[in-house]
Amino acid sequence: MLDFKALLFDLDGTLLDTAPDFITALNTQLRRHNRAPLPDSAIRTSVTNGSVGLIQSGFGLDPSDPQFEALREEFLELYFANLADQTTLFDGLQLVLDECHTRNIPWGIVTNKPWRYTEAALVQLGLMERAATVICPDHVKQPKPDPEAILLACKEIALAPGDCLYIGDHVRDIEAGRAAGTRNIAAAWGYIEAGQQLGDWQADWIVEQSQQLHELLFRD
Repeated sequence: MLDFKALLFDLDGTLLDTAPDFITALNTQLRRHNRAPLPDSAIRTSVTNGSVGLIQSGFGLDPSDPQFEALREEFLELYFANLADQTTLFDGLQLVLDECHTRNIPWGIVTNKPWRYTEAALVQLGLMERAATVICPDHVKQPKPDPEAILLACKEIALAPGDCLYIGDHVRDIEAGRAAGTRNIAAAWGYIEAGQQLGDWQADWIVEQSQQLHELLFRD
């Protein structure tokens, strides 16, 4: 197996497939405002940019628009009401977490998703109590791509960054990991925006399918 002592995951698009619940929330909101729903594929690639990116995609508004913040707050309330109805671990990642448990390898989450939504989703999915650390923007001064959140996670699990692997589906994840001193895996199965070339991210590994992660981490 690879030489590592802990796994750290980005959340949306890496550990959890949260897109189905984002799709429901945004299309519910669009219908409420007499707008046509968006195709699932268009919403999936916007999830990586959070609520700001989703409102931009759905309503075609710039964040400076006077209506923008009210629409974003409305969307977030719709999402919070059903944020784990269809959300699941990506295929094969339950096996990875179970293997970590068997081998006494701690795993945790470093995400730019606010604590309110992260905690609620992890509790509903039964993952909160299993995670060794969960770091959100609420816990740091600077979110990713700043390394502060990853460094805090390493501190909480009492391991050096060089002993940890960080896995993410956005260039900011890999930039944060490199700056923190972790080794990094680009999750090509995630919410990758059009035109992104993962080879340019300078991750240590690129994994195309979530089902392949277990083999990379634990193969003899």
